[in-house]
Amino acid sequence: MGQAENIADLNSSWAKEGRTPRIAIVGAGLSGIGAVIALRKAGYSDLTVYEKAERIGGTWRDNHYPGLSCDVPSYWYSYSFEPNADWSHRFSYGPEILKYIDHVAEKYDVMSTVQLNSPVTELTYLGPRWRLKAEGHDPQIFDFVISATGILHHPAYPDIAGLDAFKGAMFHTTRWDDSVALEGKRVGIIGTGSTSAQIVGEITKKVGHMSVFQRTPHWVAPLPQKEYGPIWKTILRTFPALHLFLVWFYKRLMLTTFAKATIGDVEEQQKIQQACLEMLEKTVPDPELRAKLTPDYKATCKRLIFCSDFYPAISHDNAELVTAGITAIEPEGVRTEDGRMHELDVLVLATGFKVSEFILPTKVYGENNLELSKQWDGAPRAHRAMTIPGFPNFWMLEGPTGPVGNLSLISITENQIAYMIQCLDKMKTEKAASIEVKPEAFESLNREMAEAVRTTTWATGGCTSWYIDKTGIPNLYPWHPSRFYKEMEQVDFSEYKLTS
Repeated sequence: MGQAENIADLNSSWAKEGRTPRIAIVGAGLSGIGAVIALRKAGYSDLTVYEKAERIGGTWRDNHYPGLSCDVPSYWYSYSFEPNADWSHRFSYGPEILKYIDHVAEKYDVMSTVQLNSPVTELTYLGPRWRLKAEGHDPQIFDFVISATGILHHPAYPDIAGLDAFKGAMFHTTRWDDSVALEGKRVGIIGTGSTSAQIVGEITKKVGHMSVFQRTPHWVAPLPQKEYGPIWKTILRTFPALHLFLVWFYKRLMLTTFAKATIGDVEEQQKIQQACLEMLEKTVPDPELRAKLTPDYKATCKRLIFCSDFYPAISHDNAELVTAGITAIEPEGVRTEDGRMHELDVLVLATGFKVSEFILPTKVYGENNLELSKQWDGAPRAHRAMTIPGFPNFWMLEGPTGPVGNLSLISITENQIAYMIQCLDKMKTEKAASIEVKPEAFESLNREMAEAVRTTTWATGGCTSWYIDKTGIPNLYPWHPSRFYKEMEQVDFSEYKLTS
C-alpha cells in the first residue's frame, strides 16, 4: 500500500469490508513478539512492528550489566507456547533470556514484521484509524495500534549537582559501557535496588574498591539459584508434562506467598520479612553494617530483591556502604554531606527508570486531539491495564495499574493479548469500526482500585517506591493476581463502546 493510498483511505472499516485489520505494534520485546505470534495464530496477519533500537529484545537487550538475572523462575518466565527445557539455571541470566527471545523470533518468523531503528514519534487518531509516524518512514495508516513498550526502558538520572563534572567513566546501568575495565578500579554505584544488588554481588571481587551509596536500605531475600545439568534437561524434554507441572508449581508458589503478602496477608508478609532478616544476620557479621542495611519499613512495601550475593559482597574488605547523603559530583568523585570526598575511577548510576512514561515520549493524540501525556499528567491510568477513554482502537500491554511486582510479565501479557483478540473477534462479528472503553467503566474501576490499593503493603508498609506516582498512591493492581487472570478470561463488553 503506497503512502497516498494509505493516508487517503482513512474512513474505511476493516470489519465492514471483510478485510484483515492493519495492526501496528510499538516495541519488539517479549510483549511485542508474543503479540505477533498470538495475533497471527488468531488470523490477524497484517502486522507491522516498530522497534526503536537496532535489534529486538526490549529490556533484555538494553540491560547487559554484570550479574544480570531474572527474579522469576525460568520455566514460568517463558512463553506458554514455547517451553524451554534447556534453561541452564532456575533463575535465568540475561544473555540466556536474550538468546531465548532470538530463538522464538526466528522460529515463528517474527522478524518479517519488524522495522528496526524505527522509533515511533507520533500517533494520531483520525477515526476510526490511526496515523503513525516513525523515523525513517512515510506516515502510515493502521486500524489498530498496540503499545508493547514495557515499563522499565526510560532511564532516570539522579538530580545531583555536578553530575556532568565527573572526569572518570560514568554511565547508567541500562547503558552499561562494556569497554570500561573494572579490574583494580575504584568503583562507585549510586542506588541499592535490585540492579545495584546484582552488580555489587558480581563485580566487587574484581574491583580495587567498591563504594555503594545508599539512600534507603532494601529488603533482600535469598535467591535459591540452581544450575540444571544435561540429565535433568533430557528428562524435561522426554516428559513434557513435567515441564507443565513446573510452570504451574512456580506460578502457584508466587501467588500463594509474595502475592498474598502484598495485599494484606500479615502472616505471609512476616514470613518473607523473617527470611530476609535471617539472611542478613547470617551473611553480614558486622553489627554496625547490619544496622545500616536493615530497612525501617515492611518487606514487600518496595519490590522485593532476590539476591544471595549482595550481602557477602558489601561485607568484603574492599567494599564500603556509604549512607551519608550526596551533596555533589566532582571531577574526582562523590562528595557527601559529611564533607568527605569519595575518589572514584568509575561511577555507575543504578537509579532506576521513569516508570510513568510507558509509550511516552511518543506523542499520542486521541479523539478531539486529546494528548495522552496531558491526560495522564504524571499519573498514568488504563482500564484493566490496557485501554483508555478517548483513545479508540488503541491497546497497551503491561499498561498502567497492572499486576507487576515479582510476577512473570510474560504470563500477564499473554493473558492481555488473548483478551484483546476476543475484542477483535467481537468487532469482526458485529462489523464494528472502533472499540473504546466507556468513561464510566474506566472511572468506576480506577476509583475502586485507588481505594483498594490503600490497604496493601505498597501503601501501608511505610516506604516510598517507584510504584507511587504523582497522586501519592501506588499505581498497581491492588488485588490478588488470580483475580486479574480471571478477569482476562472473558471480556465484559458492557464496559466498552463499539461503534459501527
